[in-house]
Amino acid sequence: MRKTILTTMAVFIVFITNTLAQETLKEQDVLKQEFEVKVITSIESIIPDGLGRSRLISSNDKRDYKKFTSTQTNDDNTRNKSKRKDIRVKDFEETKLLNFYNIGGIRFQNIAANDAVISSKLTTMIAEGWDLIFVTSAVESDAGKSDGNGIFITRYIFKRKVY
Repeated sequence: MRKTILTTMAVFIVFITNTLAQETLKEQDVLKQEFEVKVITSIESIIPDGLGRSRLISSNDKRDYKKFTSTQTNDDNTRNKSKRKDIRVKDFEETKLLNFYNIGGIRFQNIAANDAVISSKLTTMIAEGWDLIFVTSAVESDAGKSDGNGIFITRYIFKRKVY
């Protein structure tokens, strides 16, 4: 009887230890997983008379934000000395979109055309393994008679697992 109890306890301890080890490995795998994030930006002009420029922008180049970041403290408030030319990206994809307005006013066909082009880009991104995780938008619009400028900007934020 004593051997049976000891054997049962030994099997139970091995089972628990094995289960805990597997859980630890799973946690370590989660920590090892790496993701990349990609931002696609649409800029749609809301300038009257169709004078604006509308585009869908996607960077092909990568930047490490740490190279352009400084930390300000009470003891060290040294100015960030990053050069704009080092931050600027010249390798990017630019897709032409139509302006919201033309000479006759708001053009709903242009909005529908932009929706079709943006949908095509988003569908392609998803097919390439990207997950759309967030969308944010903003408008800078006409501020009165002397301001005929405006844009509608939307950022589509994607992530995918790096293998």
